[in-house]
Amino acid sequence: MSQRKFFVGGNWKMNNLKKDNEKLIELMNNASINYDKAEVLVAPPALYIDFVRQRLNPNVHVAAQNCYKLEKGAFTGDISPAMIKDCGADYVILGHSERRNVFGESDELIGQKVKHALDAGLNVLPCIGEKLEEREAGKTEEVVFRQMKHIADNISDWSRVVIAYEPVWAIGTGKTATPQQAQEVHAQLRQWLATNVNQQVADSTRILYGGSVTGATAKELASQPDIDGFLVGGASLKPEIIDIINARN
Repeated sequence: MSQRKFFVGGNWKMNNLKKDNEKLIELMNNASINYDKAEVLVAPPALYIDFVRQRLNPNVHVAAQNCYKLEKGAFTGDISPAMIKDCGADYVILGHSERRNVFGESDELIGQKVKHALDAGLNVLPCIGEKLEEREAGKTEEVVFRQMKHIADNISDWSRVVIAYEPVWAIGTGKTATPQQAQEVHAQLRQWLATNVNQQVADSTRILYGGSVTGATAKELASQPDIDGFLVGGASLKPEIIDIINARN
């Protein structure tokens, strides 16, 4: 089994009001979680970062779901890493497939955001992944390696980076890559890191799987040698998130 510490992030996306967040926080605060074995993160909507941080078990990281590439300025509706830190969060998710494919963010912009977030002192959780048509055309490697290069070129400190591989065709669809499909891409990504960064980074960087992970699928996925945890969407809003966090216990 890998020496890399298991990591589970819950991306709440644009869901939940305060009353819903309070229920989720209570669930997580009262759950039996061994934090020596699993690192845990939640990413509420930006409006609730401070609300969640003040109430949630301090062992759990709080993340923003996105940020901009600059410290401040005339960027209506956006938030900066400095603001995220000021509200008590220590991570930011960047390049999520919805940011890429719904909001049109480019590889270049995501790379710039990664650089600025790291420079500002945040930990980053960049996401990569191919669409269904790209997988069916045999372009999975080409797509994820291209996305990875734009991220890697902007990383100054790999110890503050956790990568998430999320096949777009398996997000919010109920489809999950088989453990073998997911492991194959994770192994290819780790080899890419060894070749293009260095072996130490390849061995130590955690690569999460994201894509309709559930309590029922988590254990087998977590048993794969190059899958170091999960970035969870819909299931992170439900009690089964505890089963996912405990998938290796």
